[in-house]
Amino acid sequence: MSSRPIPTQREIILPADSFIVSKTDPRGRITYANRVFMSISGYLEPELLGQPQSIVRHPDMPRGVFKLLWDTIRSGEECFAYIKNQCKSGDYYWVLANVTADRGPNAEITGYYSVRRKPTAGAVQFVSGLYREMCAIEATATANQAPSASLDHLNRIIADRGMTYETFILSL
Repeated sequence: MSSRPIPTQREIILPADSFIVSKTDPRGRITYANRVFMSISGYLEPELLGQPQSIVRHPDMPRGVFKLLWDTIRSGEECFAYIKNQCKSGDYYWVLANVTADRGPNAEITGYYSVRRKPTAGAVQFVSGLYREMCAIEATATANQAPSASLDHLNRIIADRGMTYETFILSL
């Protein structure tokens, strides 16, 4: 994909009974995308397969969230995260993602599964504000320090609540 779509302000709502499912290789390149993923994102299967999962990354997403996600799943743990994705048209959609490692016969990570569902409106409202704060922090940091700087902010908020990351995310 040569150029990123220009973001619009139009939100696409994932139906409550729909699940977006994809699988990637260990580097995050898409090896499987279900019909719901293709339908909501606006991409055809040939446009998705072999592409990095970040093909749908919305510019409003703080890099610190993806640092946390990748650090977690590379360690073999599952990760839940609220994600704002961007469609091929530039529209956007919110999901609550659950990402888990796929393991081979010797327990090595051979890829990742991601199952995404419709988040609650309250969770989206909360994380939208939080992600704006994190993006603002990233904008004032160097490119290399930006993900860690915004993740530190998120971790302070979670610590102030006396929660773990997973408990925090699932409480929203």
